[in-house]
Amino acid sequence: MTCRTDRLPDPGEEEDVDATDAVFTSLLEDSTEELYEQAPCGYLSTLMDGTIAKINTTLLDWLGLERSQVVGRMRFPDLLTVGGKLYHETHFAPLLQMKGEVSGIALDIKAARKQRMPVLVTSKVKTSEAGEPLLIRTTVFDARDRRAYEAELLRGRRAAEEARRQSEADRARLQEALAVLQQSLLPAELPVVPGLEAGSYYHTASPDLLGGDFYDLFPLNEGRWAFFLGDVCGKGPQAAAVTSLARYTLRAAALHNADPVNALTTLNSVLHERYTSGEGRYCTAIFGVLEPAGNGHVRVDLASGGHPSALIQRADGSAHYLPTPGGLLVGVLPQAPFTAARTDLRPGDTLLLYTDGLTEARIGPKRELYGEDALRAFTAAHPPTGPQALITALSGLLASFGDGLDDDTALLALGVPAALPTPASEDLT
Repeated sequence: MTCRTDRLPDPGEEEDVDATDAVFTSLLEDSTEELYEQAPCGYLSTLMDGTIAKINTTLLDWLGLERSQVVGRMRFPDLLTVGGKLYHETHFAPLLQMKGEVSGIALDIKAARKQRMPVLVTSKVKTSEAGEPLLIRTTVFDARDRRAYEAELLRGRRAAEEARRQSEADRARLQEALAVLQQSLLPAELPVVPGLEAGSYYHTASPDLLGGDFYDLFPLNEGRWAFFLGDVCGKGPQAAAVTSLARYTLRAAALHNADPVNALTTLNSVLHERYTSGEGRYCTAIFGVLEPAGNGHVRVDLASGGHPSALIQRADGSAHYLPTPGGLLVGVLPQAPFTAARTDLRPGDTLLLYTDGLTEARIGPKRELYGEDALRAFTAAHPPTGPQALITALSGLLASFGDGLDDDTALLALGVPAALPTPASEDLT
C-alpha cells in the first residue's frame, strides 16, 4: 500500500498559507531605515565625547525635539535629568570607557512637556579593526510601566511594613494590658506570716492569653491563716472571669466558715449556679487552713476538689504526697464531695501546691509527661532549705522544659523555718 504525499490542501489550510505569505511580504517591504526610525525603542549613536551623531524618530518623539535641534548640537548627557547627568558622569561613562559596554542602566530623560521619563539604557562602543574606539551606540527602552510597577510594589511593601509595625504595637499593648489584668488576679506579694515562710511563682505559657491559675494566702483569726490554689478550665477573658469569681468566693467563704470542705462546697454552689444555664465553667482547687500547734509545729487542714495532691518536703530530705482522693471538680455538679486531709509541718518542712502545668509538661524526644513521680524525686533531691529555695529550684525546672511547657503553672510553697542549732556553751575555765 502506497502513501500519497501530493495531497491537495484543505480550504482552511489555503487561507492560513495566504495570510502567512501576506505577513512575510509586508515585512520584506520594510526598509532598514524605517525599521530603525520606527523601532519600539530609542536608538542613537554618539561620538566618543557624547555628541549625538544619529538618533531615531522614536526617541525624538519621546523627547519632543526636532532632529535639527539634537544632531551635532547636543550630547547624550544633555537628554538626561540633573540626577541622570550626575550618574552618567560618575558611573555610566567611566564604566563604558573601562568595559566597552554597559547594560540595563536605569536613568531618567527629559521628555516632552517637561516630563520626567524613566528609561533603561544600554550602550556599546564600536571599535575599528585596530581596536580604536569610533563611536557609541545606545539603545533606550521605555521603562514607565516598569517604574510604575516598581513604585506600586514599593508602596505595597511600605504599607505591609507599616501594618506589621502597627500589628506589633497593638500586640505589645494587648500583652501589657493582659499582664496587668493577670497580675490583678494574683496577690501582688505574699503577706508575712509569723512563724512561717512562704514563696510563690507564676509561669505564663502565652503572653497573648489570660491564664486560669490562681492562688492566695490571707489571715483569718486567732493566728490562723487560709490559703488556696486552683486552676480554672480554659483560657482567655472567660477563664479570667471565673478565676476572679473563685478567688473572691473562697475569701468570703473563709471569713464566714474557714472549714476547707465548707469553703469548696460554697465555691461549687456559686460556680454551678452562675454557669448552669450556659457553657459549664469549673475548676480544680485546694483550700487549706494553717494553725499553730505548739512546739514550733503548724497544723494544716486542707480539702481538694479534683486538684493534684499537695507535696510535702520533710526536714530529713524525704518527700511524699498528701493524698486527697475522691474530690470532684468544683462547679460540675450541684452537690459534690470534697476530700479533706490533715498533716503537721515541723521545723524544716515545706508544703508545696502546684497546678498541672508542671506535671503535664512534655519532656524528652518522645514528648512524655513529666509526671508526679518525677516531681517527687526532684523535690527529694533538693536540699530542704525552705519554701523560697524550693520555688527557685522549681522555676528553673520549668524554664528547662522549653516549648514542652505549654500550660500556665502556679506554685505556692509554705513551710516552717528550720530550728537554729543550739550554740555550744562557752568554756569559762
